[in-house]
Amino acid sequence: MRAIKVVDYDPSWPRLFAEIRGEVAASLGSLALSIDHIGSTSVPGLAAKPKIDLDVVAISDDVLPMAIDAISAADFVFHGDRGEKRWAFTRDHDGYGFRLYLCGPANHAHRERLLFRDYLRDHPGRATAYAGLKRRLAMEAHGDSDFYTGGKTEFVNETLRLAKLAWDRSAAALLRLRSVAIAPPGNDLALADMIGRADQAFLFHAFDQ
Repeated sequence: MRAIKVVDYDPSWPRLFAEIRGEVAASLGSLALSIDHIGSTSVPGLAAKPKIDLDVVAISDDVLPMAIDAISAADFVFHGDRGEKRWAFTRDHDGYGFRLYLCGPANHAHRERLLFRDYLRDHPGRATAYAGLKRRLAMEAHGDSDFYTGGKTEFVNETLRLAKLAWDRSAAALLRLRSVAIAPPGNDLALADMIGRADQAFLFHAFDQ
């Protein structure tokens, strides 16, 4: 078995993502709703396998067959449905590669991957612990990818639990803030404007990362 390689964070990873994002966006055109950098290479400072992971969300489930054809024609190898209604593609280069996952707009796994990514971005200590776990598993796995992936399951599930708790607290805080703005006292336009800006910022962070 080929050894599992976990390397130090490479500052070139965001640039590589931006390049492949532009290429995929051009191939898909109006079929793509969003293209997100996910996985460990999307978290600044986090050690990772040198693979750029990206999630492509199609505008609807109906256009998925057309999107699959468009990505396959763009020098990606198609690996079919990997479960959770996510279609996988790869492209390899010397020293690094790309893993692309295509899904519809309501895909649960995609939302969880964004939650996991954002929580690690916001909690460097958690990201450091994840890096240590991955390095240890890579050494112990002796090339066994199932062992490596399975060893991360407990950490990933706990991180998702923490991320969802943080999300729920943020949503509750926003609802409390909005409740104050339902009928601002007098002509308190400043308060209403503050509520509106907080609302937009929350939604941007939640859905447009």
